[in-house]
Amino acid sequence: MPYGDAMNARVRSEERRAEIVRAALEVIAERGYRGASLGAVAERVGLTQQGLLHYFPTKDALLVAVLQERDQWDAVPNTRWRVDLLASLVEYNAMRPGIIQTFSALLGESVTEGHPARAYFTERYVQVRANMAEMLRAEYGDRLPNGLSPERTAPLLVAVMDGLQYQWLLDPESVDMPGAFRDFLSLLGENPAAPEAPGVTD
Repeated sequence: MPYGDAMNARVRSEERRAEIVRAALEVIAERGYRGASLGAVAERVGLTQQGLLHYFPTKDALLVAVLQERDQWDAVPNTRWRVDLLASLVEYNAMRPGIIQTFSALLGESVTEGHPARAYFTERYVQVRANMAEMLRAEYGDRLPNGLSPERTAPLLVAVMDGLQYQWLLDPESVDMPGAFRDFLSLLGENPAAPEAPGVTD
């Protein structure tokens, strides 16, 4: 095959793979991973199931591609995470509910034994907590104004981000996800003093 034809074929293959991944994101968001079949994904992109297997030989291989694609969208090239970038990420997530729905559906299912995404999410959270602790240390040093260390604060920060996503997906009209996250960030920098007893003065 001439070089130019080979390059064109490779580009078409990559475009087709990207189309399949997008379709898988939609189907998983609608039905969850266990309810999403390769046949449903294939139908959405106008392929037979056998045709889809040419690009992704197993359902698990397609799941890995979906998760990798999602991570690419959240990547911050050539820089380290900062607190202000986290707030921007939450605002960005509020503009793409389908992606967040897919991620949240997979995350919820992955806690069950034997789920193909369990190892991915376990390893991901180890890395995310480490990244958040590093970011907090760069921002605040070894101790935040609230008295906690970066390592103790990092799991709380991650929990707020993911927990807000679930609440927002369930009731977007009532939950201001970006606003609530900014409120939480304000708590990181506060050092609340104990209230004075009535009538006590210095």
